[in-house]
Amino acid sequence: MFDWKSCGFCGTDIHLMDDGRLADFIVTEPLVIGHETSARVIAVGKDVTNLKVGDRVAVETAIPCQKCEYCRDGKYNLCPISNTQARGVPPKHGCLRRYYAHPSDFLFKLPDSVSWEEGAMCEPFSCIVHACRRLNISAGQNVLVCGAGAMGMMAFLCAKAFGANKVFITDLNKSRLALAEKLGVDKSYAIDPKTFNDVEMAQTIIKDMGCNPDISIECTGNDMSTSMAIYATKNGGKVGIVGLGGLKSTVPLVHTAMREIDLIGVCRFRDDYPLAIQLIASGKVNLKPLVTHKFPINEAIDALKFMKRNVEGSLKVMVHYPLAIQLIASGKVNLKPLVTHKFPINEAIDALKFMKRNVEGSLKVMVLMI
Repeated sequence: MFDWKSCGFCGTDIHLMDDGRLADFIVTEPLVIGHETSARVIAVGKDVTNLKVGDRVAVETAIPCQKCEYCRDGKYNLCPISNTQARGVPPKHGCLRRYYAHPSDFLFKLPDSVSWEEGAMCEPFSCIVHACRRLNISAGQNVLVCGAGAMGMMAFLCAKAFGANKVFITDLNKSRLALAEKLGVDKSYAIDPKTFNDVEMAQTIIKDMGCNPDISIECTGNDMSTSMAIYATKNGGKVGIVGLGGLKSTVPLVHTAMREIDLIGVCRFRDDYPLAIQLIASGKVNLKPLVTHKFPINEAIDALKFMKRNVEGSLKVMVHYPLAIQLIASGKVNLKPLVTHKFPINEAIDALKFMKRNVEGSLKVMVLMI
């Protein structure tokens, strides 16, 4: 069991809040959201040997059955049961609550050098690590990343960490592209949806890169962007599908067939948390600049609404328990003895007069709605 410290929001949470569903997962009763989280262990079962009370952990939120053919084959991220046991997706309650229990096999210790917020971002970053592994990104390859949201930013940073040579990135949001350039992307493209042409944009990228990208990582879920990635990628190359759009898609499959371009699906992660944490802890990947806005837990709804507005300059929105609340809730700070006198609301004036007298033994005076 643990108490959570930081939780990141993503498009999944927006879909659940606005649409009441995510693909085939439908909200039919009140649901606690949140699936990108870090936490501190406060209790362990008698058979747990890999963790102890006080450990800081990143939480791998989807829980597989560990019995089916996919789990036995090491592909536990494809386990059908895991879809019904993924925290924050119906019917499984998520992480945006003070305490909950989770299997220790899916908790990963965080080094002291990794912050709570970076620990929470291990969940989306592990998706990207999984994508880069599925795509076999290696030293010297050239990569196109479509979309400079949080996932796209992580994709370009991870591709660089895997040894990619040139990495280009596209997006509608100029402030995100400016951050990508600051973080070391080789070239960025601001897309104007009114004039965007997927074939022409692909040719521009090929010309500027000096060759076709070996690999493209599509993080928008937009059909036109996916088409652009296919047109741009070299013959025999790969396009990783990270962003999820509609249930049906219209993309130039003839080009993928005739040019033997592999479309690589990416479903969550499997055994990717250790490498994700290692890349962050070593400094090879710096996720800190991606966190642009922070909200306390009591403003979680405001955080979701803010994220939905897609404000210029915003990227990763985090919700956290303020330190004061953490200290009180953990019992490390006990404020109860400081309250020496209590008054009902109808005696509020008397409370003020009493406080003014500075009576011996009085300290904190409280007024209660009773």
